[in-house]
Amino acid sequence: MGVGRLPYNLVSREFRGTSIMAGSKLVLEGRVSINAFVLGLSVLVIPLIRTWFGHHDWVFDYLTETSGKIAICIHIAVINGLLLVVYRGPLYKVAVRACFLGVTFGGGLILSFSETTWTHFGWYMCSLSFFHYSEYLVTAIINPRSLSLDSFLLNHSVEYTLAAVSSWVEFTVEKLTVPELKQLNWLSFVGLLMVLCGEGLRKAAMLTAGSNFNHIVQNEKAQSHVLVTSGVYAYFRHPSYVGWFYWSTGTQVMLCNPVCILGYTIASWRFFRERIEEEELSLIHFFAEDYVEYKKKVPTGLPFISGIRVN
Repeated sequence: MGVGRLPYNLVSREFRGTSIMAGSKLVLEGRVSINAFVLGLSVLVIPLIRTWFGHHDWVFDYLTETSGKIAICIHIAVINGLLLVVYRGPLYKVAVRACFLGVTFGGGLILSFSETTWTHFGWYMCSLSFFHYSEYLVTAIINPRSLSLDSFLLNHSVEYTLAAVSSWVEFTVEKLTVPELKQLNWLSFVGLLMVLCGEGLRKAAMLTAGSNFNHIVQNEKAQSHVLVTSGVYAYFRHPSYVGWFYWSTGTQVMLCNPVCILGYTIASWRFFRERIEEEELSLIHFFAEDYVEYKKKVPTGLPFISGIRVN
């Protein structure tokens, strides 16, 4: 059987492995990504400088004016020029992606702490950019042999891109037509909690699975593959999927996007139901009675999804 990419969503096949780290030293690409992400965060300097010079409104209005936009463009151009000087070839490709996510995270922080009605979208920007960057960084830590530009999951699929764009469009349209819908602070806080818990669970699953976690679908059992039933796997058979499900839905709850809340929930639930059944066929083939016994004791973690039936 061959090896293929996931056709949809931010998930990966969870073949369990021991928590084997790639040595005590982070690989070069991982260190480059950290440097570039932090460099991207330097976009925070722009509003801070304005604050230091006596303007205490925290600059959202300034940043939306021509002068603020020019300042941001110049800043990003300088950063990119610096990356071009410091890094070459593949390392530059890593750096520019990590830097872009750092800039996005920084922009999200600016919105989050500004006196503006776009605060919740700032939370969303932070959540989305951190998710993609941490996917790369954690992969660099636990399984550097599988590390690639695809580990950022930025070019995951057309479907994923359309889903993201649809949420931005819905938020903007509803903010312009029914702005009070976007000021349900209690609902956005619920979404933020879902995002934080989902993100934490997914990363805990990756770290627990260790070097056997891979963003590429594995259809053949390697000698190093073992069935892990400890840590978060003692509570959910598919913790990475559970984490993604609640993270994804939580982003739309955070944005108070009723259409996308429903759409994301239905689409991801259907996908995970099919994915889990497909994966468990392989897991039963790999681990036989050990997985069957594990399956009897531990739920999938996703609502109304029990996995493949075993006689």
